[in-house]
Amino acid sequence: MSRPSLTEENAKFRLGQGDWAAFDLDMSLVQDAATDWGRQLAGIEKPWLCWNMSPAWCLVQQKLVKHVGWTPVVGLDPKYAPPTLVDGAIMVDFNSRLQLPQMYMHFPVEFAWLFAPRLAFWHSDLLCRLPFMEEMAELFEKLPDGEMAAVFDYGGLRQLLNYKMHRYYELLACTTRGASKNNFDKGCGWWRSFFLHPNVGTDAERREREKLFYDHGFGIMYWKRRHDGRVHNISLSRAAEGHCSEIGNKRYRNLPDHFEATRNTGREMEINYDLEQVCKRLGIERFL
Repeated sequence: MSRPSLTEENAKFRLGQGDWAAFDLDMSLVQDAATDWGRQLAGIEKPWLCWNMSPAWCLVQQKLVKHVGWTPVVGLDPKYAPPTLVDGAIMVDFNSRLQLPQMYMHFPVEFAWLFAPRLAFWHSDLLCRLPFMEEMAELFEKLPDGEMAAVFDYGGLRQLLNYKMHRYYELLACTTRGASKNNFDKGCGWWRSFFLHPNVGTDAERREREKLFYDHGFGIMYWKRRHDGRVHNISLSRAAEGHCSEIGNKRYRNLPDHFEATRNTGREMEINYDLEQVCKRLGIERFL
């Protein structure tokens, strides 16, 4: 996948996805927004971000998170209708101050150190079996401050020996405040185009980073390899079993805007996957 071109028309959409190539905000605005987020999460010890792209899918995610003893924190993309909340869940409009035309979970996750002592998160199109959920909940809870856990993705067999294509995948992850702050200070993190991070030290380092792939999570791998970051590996195969995306789906149907920054990912998920069938396959139909 080549690096997408940045035009004025799609810049704000790309910013909402989490891309340093489109970042044009004053950091004080982000810090003010994060202060609001932190107030809303005050007292929540184990927040797990469920980013809404489909109300029905988000509701199942919330039930799974609650079942393993974490608090579902529902984030909103303005393109989608808000979901129903389970008892104990909290909805946070991470976009209320920023007013971007779209927002992915990557935006607040990059600044987790500003508003949460630890934060678990996963893709909106991911569902997991209960034993795996329980295992991950325990791992996330026991993470020492300064460490994180994420899915290790080597890019498939063809890329096994190509370290430039290895990354940590935000499919399922948890960060702590110390790890998130160190990511930011070292100019790494979850956003795309991490070679353009404002904390990149030198031009030589920027050129070194440009040799790596631009996508989400490559900054986390760089943080581990170059800055001795502590990342606990999560099995890609176990997490990906319930990943309802275009990856590995030969029958996946694209909507007309599939290759645009404005794509309706939630709608594509709904037309390509039957929620009831997915839950039955994973043995979690009681959460429908």
